[in-house]
Amino acid sequence: MIMFLLRALVFLVSAAIGLIAADLILDGFRIDWGDWWGFVLAIVIFAVLQSVLAPWLARVAQRNAPVLLGGIGILSTFVALVVVALIPGAGLTISGALARVLAPVIVWIVTALATLLLPMLLFKKKVAERRAG
Repeated sequence: MIMFLLRALVFLVSAAIGLIAADLILDGFRIDWGDWWGFVLAIVIFAVLQSVLAPWLARVAQRNAPVLLGGIGILSTFVALVVVALIPGAGLTISGALARVLAPVIVWIVTALATLLLPMLLFKKKVAERRAG
């Protein structure tokens, strides 16, 4: 149970880092910083959608179009961002064609890197303790 919660925490933090990176890099990608609750809602909805959509889209692609399997991460990120942007209270807006195309790529890359690196940084001491004994 603890590992599940730690993985969920890492995934939520990596989603937040990905969304913040897109906000900093793209002009058409905006997080409403005046409403912190909206940003938390956007993170949670994005992370849940991402974790549900990626395996589902992978199964659909594997059955119907195996060539698309490599792009499942970006596709699920795109769908999750569209859904979050459509929710009025989520505090996230995407405007402009360039932002709609680049936002999923930026969020996907940053989230993937954060998901890979965060456990190493956050749980470095715990891993060292386990290895030692």
